[in-house]
Amino acid sequence: MQIEVILGNSNSRFSGVTSTMLRVLEYHKHEVNIAVLGKHHLPEGIKSLSFFECAKICKKHLTNGKYRVFHARRNNEVIQALILKKIFRAKIKIIFTSTAQREHTWITRWLIRQVDSLVATCSGAAAVLKRSPDAIIPHGVNPEIYKLPNNGKKAEWDSLGYSGEYGIGIFARIRAQKGIGILVDAMIPIMKENPAPTVIIAGETTQSHEGFVKKLKEKIKNAGLDDRIIFLGKVHYDEEVPKLMRALSIVTALSTIEGFGLPVLEAMASGCAVLASKTGAWEDIIEENVHGKLVPCNDTKSAHKALSKLTENYVNLEKMGIDGRNRVIEHYTIESEAKSLLDLYQRQN
Repeated sequence: MQIEVILGNSNSRFSGVTSTMLRVLEYHKHEVNIAVLGKHHLPEGIKSLSFFECAKICKKHLTNGKYRVFHARRNNEVIQALILKKIFRAKIKIIFTSTAQREHTWITRWLIRQVDSLVATCSGAAAVLKRSPDAIIPHGVNPEIYKLPNNGKKAEWDSLGYSGEYGIGIFARIRAQKGIGILVDAMIPIMKENPAPTVIIAGETTQSHEGFVKKLKEKIKNAGLDDRIIFLGKVHYDEEVPKLMRALSIVTALSTIEGFGLPVLEAMASGCAVLASKTGAWEDIIEENVHGKLVPCNDTKSAHKALSKLTENYVNLEKMGIDGRNRVIEHYTIESEAKSLLDLYQRQN
């Protein structure tokens, strides 16, 4: 078997980039001979390579004379690919996917100039690039994993054992930049007047952010809502997140800056209305008042106003959720992402 495509996998810590790579890999492994540079988080049956194994394999063209493709999603993966190409004379074409929506550092700009093909994941990521991307390929989700509940949201929510008529959630590492505080501050006055919603906050708190969480919990307790605004801690991504999404009626994503932001797609595929800040790919994905609402970043007042509108008309949330799922199926499946990338790989020769 000749390896045709090599994926970068440089981060030992599981991240959104890792998740995206692994989910697309599930499709690509049936379509192309593929290997991964680095063993981190790989499922059984996927071939991994060390750096020197990769250098040896790529020393020559494929037997048909074509180049192998190296797909990098991080700066250090581009550096690995360039070392292979420039020093070890690897016969590869380098593709780099850029998700950042901030001004790139000089080193990133230089790296981007060196790659053979550049991919942006959304219009916001494309806008900050000094070089026009060769393709805009948004991320996608699996609608067979993130799906509607069999017996409706109410029954699914009740099965979890939480209080309230329905659930509102946020899924992120617990820190100020992810908008956790904005959600809490926006919901406290609503929940004092409206007994129906319960808020769940799912995500890991690292040691450096424990002080932030402590202050939030004190604020929640002082408001008398510590049984209705619940911190779940770290939840298992593959097992628990889809189950929680199916039960929630609203999912919020209120980051101050985001690369893409998969939780919005996961929520929409699960039939949730969404509230998101204007960062990541969320302005591309969400149609205002059809799938949910968009608010400026770091704006508690706007988040409060939007959540007030969403929670005052609970019946409308179901239609928003159905419309959101339809949008995901039409434009944002993992299969669509995988096919677009495979087409780009094949165009490199």
